[in-house]
Amino acid sequence: MIESLPIIFFVVILFLLMTGFPVAFTLGGASVVFGLFIFGIDFFNLLPLRVWGIMNNYILMAVPLFIFMGVMFEKSGLAEELLETMALLFGKHNGGLAFSVLVVGAMLAAATGIVGATVVTMGILTLPTMLKRGYDERVAAGIISASGTLGQIIPPSIVLVLLGSVLNISVGDLFIAALIPGLILVFLYFLWIGSLALFKPKLVPAMPAEELIQFTGKAKAQKVINAFLIPFFLILVVLGSIFAGIASPTEAAAIGAMGATMLTIFRKKFSLVTLKEVMKDTMTLTSMAFIILVGASAFGLVFRGMGGDRYLTELATTSSLEPHHFLAIVMVIIFIAGFFIDFIEIIFIIVPVVMPIFIHLNVDLLWVGILIAINLQTSFLTPPFGFALFFLKGVAPDSVSTKHIYAGAVPFIIIQIIGLLLIVLFPQIALWLPKLLSN
Repeated sequence: MIESLPIIFFVVILFLLMTGFPVAFTLGGASVVFGLFIFGIDFFNLLPLRVWGIMNNYILMAVPLFIFMGVMFEKSGLAEELLETMALLFGKHNGGLAFSVLVVGAMLAAATGIVGATVVTMGILTLPTMLKRGYDERVAAGIISASGTLGQIIPPSIVLVLLGSVLNISVGDLFIAALIPGLILVFLYFLWIGSLALFKPKLVPAMPAEELIQFTGKAKAQKVINAFLIPFFLILVVLGSIFAGIASPTEAAAIGAMGATMLTIFRKKFSLVTLKEVMKDTMTLTSMAFIILVGASAFGLVFRGMGGDRYLTELATTSSLEPHHFLAIVMVIIFIAGFFIDFIEIIFIIVPVVMPIFIHLNVDLLWVGILIAINLQTSFLTPPFGFALFFLKGVAPDSVSTKHIYAGAVPFIIIQIIGLLLIVLFPQIALWLPKLLSN
C-alpha cells in the first residue's frame, strides 16, 4: 500500500485537473491533504521553507521582467508598424503576406515571449487583411497561430526560464541551445509557405500592385529602418548580453524591460495610463504562474516525501528501459498532456517527476530541456485546448470558424513534430552552440 501511494497521489491530481478545478488550488490542496497524512503536522513546518526557497530564486525574477518587456513592447505600437512594413516588402510575391506574418511572429517571439499577446496582435492586424486579399481561411489562421507560438522556443522565453528552474540547469545555456532549433522551425515554416506559394498559389495570392506602388525609394528605406532595426536592436541587446556573458538572464530581462519602456517613450506612446496597464497585465500573468509554482512546490515536496522519485527510478531501472525508450515515452506523455493542460502545469507536474530518471540514465538535461520546450510549443496548437487557437478565435472575424483554425494548425503541428525528431536524432543541433560559446 505504501509503495503505491505516489501513484495514487499522482492519479488523484490528474483526475482533479481533468474535472476542471483550478490548477494552483488542485496542486496545493491535494498536496496538503496527502502531506498531512504522510508527514503529520510537521508538514506545515516544511512547506513554508519550500515556498520561501522558491520566492528567493534569483532566476525566477526574470519571469515578471520578461513579461513586462513583452507587454510594454506591444504598447509601443512597433508590432503594427512591423507587420505593415513586412507585408509591403514581401507583398508582391505569392505567399508574401504569410512570409511577413512569419517574420514578424519570430521577431515578436524574441521581443516578447508571450504567446497570447503575439497571436492576438497578429490576429487583429493581419487576419482581416489576409482574408481580404483572398487567402484561404485555414492557411491564414494556421500561419498566425503557429507564428505566435514561436515565443515558446525562441529566446528569451518564459518557458525556458521555468524549465531551467525546474531542471536546475543554466537558463543562459537553455537560451543559447534553443536558438538554432528555433530558427530551424522558422525555416521549416518558410518551406511550407513556399510550397503553398509554388503549388497552390490561389491559397496565398500576392497583394495588388496598386497597394505597393507608393512603397518605394526613401519612404521604403525609412519604414524598414523604423520598423525593423529598432526592435532588432532591442533583441540584440537582450540576447547579446546573455550570450556574451555580460549579463545573467535576469539582468538581461531588466535591460529588456527598460529598453521596451524607452522605445515606448521614444515613439510617444508612453503615459501613466499605459504604465498602469502594463504593470497590471504583468502582475496578473506573473501571479498566475507563481501561484501554480507554489502549488507545484507542495506537490513536489509530498511526492518526493513519499519516495515517488525513487519508486519511478527503480521502476525504470528494473524494466531495463534504454534512455531513448524512456525519452520517447516522456515525449509522448507531454505531447498528449498538451491536448488538455497548460504548459505551466506540465512543467511543474510532469518534469520534476521524470527529471531524476533522466539523471539516473545519464541523459543530458540541456538537450532534454530543449526537446520539452519544443514539445510544449506544440501543445499551444493541438486541439481541443490549444491556447493559441483560443486566442485567435477570440479576435477572428465570423467567417473564420473554429474548424478553419483547427484545420490550419494541423500542418504546423506536423512540422513541429518533424523539428522535434530532428533534434532527437541529431542532438548537436541544440548542443553545438552552447559548447562552442563555453570554450
